[in-house]
Amino acid sequence: MLLALSLITAGALMRQADRVHFSQRRPRSATAAQLIAVQRDRANDWTPAALMAGQWVQIIGWWLLAPHGLLGALVAMAGVAVQFRHLQEISHHAVHGVLARSRRVNQVLAEFGAHYPLGLVPVAVRRRRHVRDHHPNATLATDPNLAELAQAGLRPGVRHCRFAAALFFPLTARGVRATAATLAANLCPQPGRHAAAPAVALVLAAAYAAGGWAGVLAGVLIPRLLLYPLLAWWSLLVEHTWFDPEHRTGTATEIEAGRCLRLYPHNRALAALAAATWLPYGDLHHYAHSAHPGLRWNYLPALERHLPPPHFTPTALFTGPASVVRRHREALSA
Repeated sequence: MLLALSLITAGALMRQADRVHFSQRRPRSATAAQLIAVQRDRANDWTPAALMAGQWVQIIGWWLLAPHGLLGALVAMAGVAVQFRHLQEISHHAVHGVLARSRRVNQVLAEFGAHYPLGLVPVAVRRRRHVRDHHPNATLATDPNLAELAQAGLRPGVRHCRFAAALFFPLTARGVRATAATLAANLCPQPGRHAAAPAVALVLAAAYAAGGWAGVLAGVLIPRLLLYPLLAWWSLLVEHTWFDPEHRTGTATEIEAGRCLRLYPHNRALAALAAATWLPYGDLHHYAHSAHPGLRWNYLPALERHLPPPHFTPTALFTGPASVVRRHREALSA
């Protein structure tokens, strides 16, 4: 137990090196150009490597905690799922080329720190889908994310029960099959990419060495197949006003203000909780990221303070008249 808690703490401390390094000379509010200048000055390769390593040190700590009774297993499930979600967002910034200084280090950290061990698509495929296909076309018919939402059942005229099931799609039978099928496809050897399956096998072996079968089940399988996909799914739901965007012309900021949203704009407690768990590394500030994708997460809050707010600022995810779920439901029913 003590070793597990020590590793979780040590991993968290390792991650702080990146935060501290990029917090230097960071203004509280500034334009994108000013923030990019600061970002370029602070860019390096070693703190991103320490950040990625810290995430995995914490995961090992959760694996060690998993065999300590039912409570230990439950806490490990949640902890690992959150860490997997963090790895997804860290690699997202690598895909944009702003995690590390060099393009090669961005590629290596994303592939070997997240995509290989989690069985995600190749980084090049994710870069094409996300940077080329999604960002310029968010909420449009050609956006691959909109197709993903539709496949889960979020279509115009959807019935209440189907809509409710779609909110928890990764936990449904269809969702689990989709996750498993995607994972299996990603693990198949591809030209120039043969390390995916061995990397996942290594993760399973390490989890077993650290926590036995409890480490494998609570520390890898349940988080990877159920909990992490659910967190990622909810993060997708709160990125845009998918089904009723206000199409605008003008600057990138003006366009994104019409199709983005900002969750918990006035609730600091819920915003901090979301940023620490299911909306990490700037995903809570998706509006600012959409307006200026070349900015690292460290600078998105400062940019957001400089931008006009998006046209929808929900106070909750699930409940209330100003919630994301109610907005989506009403848009699909219209």
